[in-house]
Amino acid sequence: MNTATQLIGPRDLLPPEGIAHTIDSPEGPIYYLDLGEGEPLVLCSAWGPQPGSTAWLLYRDALEILAQHRRCIVVELTNYGHTGPVTYHEPTHDVSVRAVIRVMDHLGLGKVTCVGTSQGATTSLDVALQHPDRVEALVLGACHASTGGDPYLLANFPGETWRLHEESQADPHNREKLTRLMKGLWFDQSNVTEELIDDLLAFRAEHMDHWEANERSVSVPHSNVTALSSLTIPALVIHGRFDRMVPYEQALLFLANMPTADVLLLNECGHWPPMERPYEWASAVLEFLTRNTTKGLAA
Repeated sequence: MNTATQLIGPRDLLPPEGIAHTIDSPEGPIYYLDLGEGEPLVLCSAWGPQPGSTAWLLYRDALEILAQHRRCIVVELTNYGHTGPVTYHEPTHDVSVRAVIRVMDHLGLGKVTCVGTSQGATTSLDVALQHPDRVEALVLGACHASTGGDPYLLANFPGETWRLHEESQADPHNREKLTRLMKGLWFDQSNVTEELIDDLLAFRAEHMDHWEANERSVSVPHSNVTALSSLTIPALVIHGRFDRMVPYEQALLFLANMPTADVLLLNECGHWPPMERPYEWASAVLEFLTRNTTKGLAA
């Protein structure tokens, strides 16, 4: 049965029953969503309030479209949603790469298209670089190529939203600081409702072990820029015109360094295109899959 019809309802941090799963690993539980039918599509969740950036918050509306054509497996990033807690001293994306590969191995998935936004996109990129035999195509966006960021030509570094994130992380139960962070993530300020902030604060209160693990962790910078030219698989970069975390000039870095990358820039869109422009984002992903993967668009 196609589960996409179950996705109608109020925006929330948590999905309907039956599509969320957890597997055990040497680094603790790994949480993922599994819905839809057809060829598998692996998606990675996004950077944002930590904890609080759940896969459902980011992808809910886009999954309503994608799951009509593909089996969508969405892995939550370590320490951001339900996955973890993990304390580490290495590039943070490497931790999330291990989680993605463990879910793929658990589900018996071979070579797939990896899709991500923000930190999830850099994680997808790292999966392709570290495990090239497991990735046939990439959809990226709102991301850096590297752990620790890439140098900008024009924009300030770090971005405005990163500074808001640091303020909120230092005071995780502060409503005003969390609200400012969420408004920095999105172009449409009406997305930041009192109910959403209530849900995020409640989620944080229940997952403070994730916050504490992140505070004890050190992410070691690692550059992927020189490795981009080695990626010759099909790639699509989808970026928001009004991204205040990773400015859209970053999309040009991928265009300049990845020989097969195309770029789609979405107007009236901030740091989370799948959430703010779900129809346009998901439609672009499906068109990309039809044109560029060996499996095409599953019926």
